[in-house]
Amino acid sequence: MNIFALSTGKGPSGIAILRLSGKDSLQISKLITKKNDIKSKEVNLCKFYDPSNGKMIDEGLLLWSPGPNSYTGEDLAEFHTHGSNAVVSCFLRVLGEQENCRLAEPGEFTKIAFQNNKMDLVEAESIGDLIHAETELQRQQAIKLIQGNASNHYNSLREKLVKSLSYIEAKIDFAEDDLPENVLKEVQASIKHVHKNIKQILEDQKIGEKIRDGFRISIIGDVNAGKSSLLNLLSKREAAIVSEQEGTTRDVIETYLNIDGYPVILADTAGIRKVKNKVEKEGIKRAIKKAKDADLTLVMVDASKKTINKDLKKLINEDCILVFNKSDLSKKPPKNEFTKNNQILISVKKNKNIDSLIKTIKEKLSKKFMKANSILVTRERHRAKLNAALKEIEKFLKKDQKKEIETAAEDLRLATRHLGGIVGKVDVEEILGSIFQDFCIGK
Repeated sequence: MNIFALSTGKGPSGIAILRLSGKDSLQISKLITKKNDIKSKEVNLCKFYDPSNGKMIDEGLLLWSPGPNSYTGEDLAEFHTHGSNAVVSCFLRVLGEQENCRLAEPGEFTKIAFQNNKMDLVEAESIGDLIHAETELQRQQAIKLIQGNASNHYNSLREKLVKSLSYIEAKIDFAEDDLPENVLKEVQASIKHVHKNIKQILEDQKIGEKIRDGFRISIIGDVNAGKSSLLNLLSKREAAIVSEQEGTTRDVIETYLNIDGYPVILADTAGIRKVKNKVEKEGIKRAIKKAKDADLTLVMVDASKKTINKDLKKLINEDCILVFNKSDLSKKPPKNEFTKNNQILISVKKNKNIDSLIKTIKEKLSKKFMKANSILVTRERHRAKLNAALKEIEKFLKKDQKKEIETAAEDLRLATRHLGGIVGKVDVEEILGSIFQDFCIGK
């Protein structure tokens, strides 16, 4: 079966690219272009026709890539047309009318590329991440994965386990022959190295997932300290209601931001104070929980006040940034004992020193990378597989390899399968659907 789809975005545009992959793609291309001399590795200038009536659809370019040297590993044609809705709709209809030709499912081109060994699962997933990347940091992470950095590392760990497993299975098959003592020691050392390496990867504070999904930053502080105004200023829209009336914000309001290349989910919360109102009390409870769960907290204080709220002080830790707002009313923040914290004097109303705040936010977030490994786990699927492999290796290391060699070998075999499952070295048909369904149709 041949598959086709629009690979560029919908809507009027200068050009549109339609992909066609499958064993009949060259024959279909000849039928639509009325050309028998379509060349590969060259740009073919063509007129495109509707085979049913011979009428011209458009004029454009055709790129022809015979398999296996194409994105999917199959014969692949790309039609570059003008990007009007009428041209695209007509072209898609014509392709759909051809024999053994159907519209591709989401991510099906990449799924076929994986099945034809053009890429592994991690690289395939990273293409999806690159498509959805909205910030520079997300783009950089996706590119590293596409280049195979993580895949190579996981494959290296798996190969160490496979080699160790081969020695253990040799011992089982030839029980009468003793393996040299130095070989057994090397096996133990190699497996312990893999165990240590996996543990280090998992102790990453989930930085990879946070880059992919967004760092969570909460704004907490006094009532009317300017929290909602700061959220609106950073998001460049009226995301939160701003009022001089105290307690306007009752629930958590979140907005997704690109702060100078960093993906951030910024949360505005209820002001911290003593209240009797049940609704506001619940809002404050949620604000405190949000602050505790956040990767970074902006503690916002009215600079014109002489002291910091006692209840607010309890929420301040080393990961917080103290933001003193309303510098237009007071040139100095109130004296406080939090000298280890970053402290910034701003004015949301006058838009003063906001750049310094953004710079400090970036610095605080970037320090998390300094503690992280070069291999970052970007998906829960990878983390689950690594944890499962780690568990099996720990079971292996606890066993007496002389008395329980068969079950120890099974532990190692399962660990190898879990590591292989990350990149697709095992039967992974059951997870393909969930991976590729988030892709766009033409990818």
